Formats: sequence, C-alpha cells, structure tokens
Amino acid sequence: MTAHSSHDYRRPLDGVRIVEVSSFVASPLCGVTLAQLGAEVIRVDPVGGAADVHRWPRTDGHNAAPVGTSIYWTGLNKGKRSVTADLRSDAGQELVRRLILDSGPGGGILVTNSGGRQWMSHERLAAERADVITLELLGGSDGRPAVDYTVNAGLGFPLLTGPEGHSAPVNHVLPAWDVVCGLYAALAVTAAVRRREQTGDGSAIRLPLEDTALSVASTLGYLTEPQVNAHSRVSTGNDVYGTYGTDFATADGDRVMVVALTPRHFRDLTELTGTTAAVAAVGEALGADFSQESDRYLHRQVLSALFAPWFGTHTTAEVESALAASSVLAQRYRTFDDVVAQGILAENPLFAALDQPGVGNHLAAASPARFDGHYLHVGPAEALGESTEAFQ
Repeated sequence: MTAHSSHDYRRPLDGVRIVEVSSFVASPLCGVTLAQLGAEVIRVDPVGGAADVHRWPRTDGHNAAPVGTSIYWTGLNKGKRSVTADLRSDAGQELVRRLILDSGPGGGILVTNSGGRQWMSHERLAAERADVITLELLGGSDGRPAVDYTVNAGLGFPLLTGPEGHSAPVNHVLPAWDVVCGLYAALAVTAAVRRREQTGDGSAIRLPLEDTALSVASTLGYLTEPQVNAHSRVSTGNDVYGTYGTDFATADGDRVMVVALTPRHFRDLTELTGTTAAVAAVGEALGADFSQESDRYLHRQVLSALFAPWFGTHTTAEVESALAASSVLAQRYRTFDDVVAQGILAENPLFAALDQPGVGNHLAAASPARFDGHYLHVGPAEALGESTEAFQ
C-alpha cells in the first residue's frame, strides 16, 4: 500500500479537544497519540514548565542546534498546543477549567497525571458539564506515587533479566510500563468518546501504572505460572523462553539474534548451518523430538553448541545473506547510531522531516497505524507556553 500525505486527510479524532495537564512519559504519550489521531491536544504546564521540561536527552550543540533543548520533551509534545498557567492561582485554575468546559461538543476531556487537585476533579468538572471525560493516571494501585522503574522492581521482571546465573536484578532501558500505560490511556479516552457519542454520558477513568503492569503480566502468564505451577519461570538470559531463540557471535565480532519458532524455521536453521545430521543424531541420543517447540527449548544449550561454529566462521554479511534466504527469523544487533547511519529511517515512510525549533530538522515518526494508506504525521512541539495568549 502506498503511503500518502496526511495533511488533508480527515483523521479519526478530528473535532475532539483534549486538555492535558501532565508530565513525564505516560500522560504525554497518551496526548501525542491522540494528537496523531486528529485530536486538538492542549498541554498545560506550570509557568516555567513542569519537572520534565529539561529532561535528558538534550541537544548538545551539534548541527547548530542550541544547547540544552530537551529532545525528550519536544518528542512527546509534537502536534500539541502549549499553554502555561500558575496552577496555584485562581486565575490559572480558571483558565484550565475553561479550556476543559467551554470547548464545544468535542471537548470536555481532561487527561492528567497530576491527580488530587480538587479544582479539576471529575466531580467538580461534572457538576458544570455532565458529559465531561476525565482520565487520571496514577502510580501505585492504591494511589501512592510510583514510576516505571519502581513498578517494574516490584513485579519481577528485573530478576528474570540479564545473564543466566546472574542473581542481581537488571533494569530494562525502555520504560515499558509508561509506554503501555500511555497507550492504554489513549485507548480508554477514545472508548469514552465513543460511549459519550452514543449515550451522552461522561466518564471518570482512573488508570494506575502499577495496574497496567499487573494486567499485562497476568495476560502473558507471568503471574499465572506461580499460581498454578507453584513456581515462576527461570531466568534464561538471551535465550527466548519456551522456544528456540538465542544470539550468536559472527566471525567479525557482531552478534545476531536467531529465533526458530516453527519446525520449518528449525529445519532451515539446521540446513544452513550444515548440522542436519548432527541434530538428528543428538535428538536420537536424547530421545528428543525437535519438531516439538518444547524439546527445542529444553535442549537449547546442546543445539546452540552445534550451531555456534557456523556463525563463528562466517562474516556478518555472509550470515545475514544466508539467513535472509531462509525462513529463519533473525536480525543483527544494532545501536541507535547504526539505525540512523544505515538509512533505515530515511527508507521508511513512517518517518518524515520535522523542523523542530530548538532541536533542528530531523526525521520523526508518525503514528505506526496507517489509515487508508495515510501515515498520520503531526507538526513540531510548540515552545513552552506559545499558545497561552491565544486561549486567555
């Protein structure tokens, strides 16, 4: 399907206005997702910016960009209007309430992770606009403060991450629960808008970060295993749990991740590594059936020892070429620098040039979901408070 420009395309949430009083990851990600889908999103910050306005990564002066602009903040606020207000003052609070309440049939929607403020509580807003939709993102399930890394620490994933036999926890780099929570929040808002269109009813939505993580961990079975099997899964390092997948070193020092999910994948892997006979002999000796995913997983270390010499005696280019000609799922490990330098962004129409003041011209991603062939790009983030005067 050919990707088309989205500038003149009617987006799914055209006509919807979201007021976002937020900071950090989950709540702003909800807002930028809704903006990509066509909503007018107005981010409200305190005067001078919230705690995330200068968060790393920041520009370092390369390519003539000014030093110190938050790449993080501008990335999460693309396509939004920016308003600042003294949120402790009556005038500032009234401005925010007016943005929420006096915004026509598509408005009356608040997204915030700044809960506990009675002046913008659902009850207070609903007393003036019955169809108001509020979504409050919380930390802990009980409402106590929590962030991605503390939620993850209490859930179990850091003790499954890292090399086999490594007893200390290993934190992830991706703020996965923030990301999932932000996307769940965007889904919840669109569902509430749909219900309001059908019934005229507003919604008071509470979405804790911890509940997001617990829900996903439950759905994927991580929390079910100890309930029904009396123990949870073990750490497997870079090996994929429950199937055959691991990484191999090539002759020139790179590493390649290889996954064989199906019998066909596994047959192709043995053929390209020249180990078909050896694998069959090992299977017979062990009484294993390698057409079964469970047996490939249980005997993964023996199998990897058979495959590793082929990878170690071939260059990365040779390995990539052979794997590309097979059904095996594989990818060479890359750095973020590699991804940019190798032109992967430039070749993908998901990305388009964005001239972000304070950051410079760069390739920025649209929403990954294409609607009728259209990638839904948005414009740059406004400067902090740029639209304040327009809404006063």
